[in-house]
Amino acid sequence: MKVLVTGGAGFIGSAVIRHIIQNTKDQVFNIDKLTYAGNLESLADIDQNPRYAFKQIDICNAKDLESAFNNFQPDLIMNLAAESHVDRSIDGLAEFINTNIVGTYTLLEVARQYWQSLDDSARSQFRFHHISTDEVYGDMDNTTDLLTKSTPFAPSSPYSASKASSDHLVRAWYRTYKLPVIITNCSNNYGPYHFPEKLIPLVILNASEGKELPVYDKGNQIRDWLYVEDHARALYKVVTQGTIGETYNIGGHNEKQNIEVVRTICQILDELQPREDKLTYESLITYVKDRPGHDLRYAIDATKIKSDLDWAPVETFETGIHKTVKWYLDNLDWCRRIQDGSYQRERLGVQT
Repeated sequence: MKVLVTGGAGFIGSAVIRHIIQNTKDQVFNIDKLTYAGNLESLADIDQNPRYAFKQIDICNAKDLESAFNNFQPDLIMNLAAESHVDRSIDGLAEFINTNIVGTYTLLEVARQYWQSLDDSARSQFRFHHISTDEVYGDMDNTTDLLTKSTPFAPSSPYSASKASSDHLVRAWYRTYKLPVIITNCSNNYGPYHFPEKLIPLVILNASEGKELPVYDKGNQIRDWLYVEDHARALYKVVTQGTIGETYNIGGHNEKQNIEVVRTICQILDELQPREDKLTYESLITYVKDRPGHDLRYAIDATKIKSDLDWAPVETFETGIHKTVKWYLDNLDWCRRIQDGSYQRERLGVQT
């Protein structure tokens, strides 16, 4: 199969590409705008593989997309291109509207025209897989219910609203134009190569430098945590075996309060890298003013993907977070290159 991955230099996108190249015989064409969160160093293990290729493309650029489709002739599209940081969406919404809504529309239209040009055999094989988030469903506070594909959308942040919009566009292209789409909505991912502004890598790196560990409000926000490599397996299974027109929720079965996550990381660091002053890392925790519109709970019901596609996460939170902390400690150079901006400066030398 030929798989075109958008946003493949991002956290989840790079995990998907690594999974495909390392575990299948498929070819992958990675297109990414290379915004601040796109890092080709996350693909260093496979970037010389003859079944992998990359081109710097903005999914809002229809002409470049058409060229990519025509040259690569993909069988499967996996759309992971998105602006995804809630805090950034509050202060800078325009990029989220542009990439997550306009970009999805542009990609859908180019994919539709390409799909319509295929012969019957290729058209029957083609799939457009749109990867989204559980945040489109909104806050599940004051209930013990789990999010299912039937839960109404109620996004709280500019980010989640833009992703909800993109999900609606994809469903409309299926209903109106019969484009063979599949949608997945995932819970919070964590694991190697996560951009350092996110909670888990931020805590690990701040702690390793003796800096404060900022926690919003009381840290009682609940998230379902999914190890990124488990997510990559699920996404590939969905795009190759899922039912056209269906939505699959992908979760880790790991509901944790943010403060629990931070304390767990601190305990692992106490074990792996004790502080020279003999204090615990928990002493670095500090509580900061909550962000506007902060949802208190997300919780995915992943029963459907288990029953229909026989997928379940391999990692528990305990095994996954231990692997994650150790990976960051072993790869501080990768982290420092992001923090000092050198990973971006070297992009000028990337062959696109």
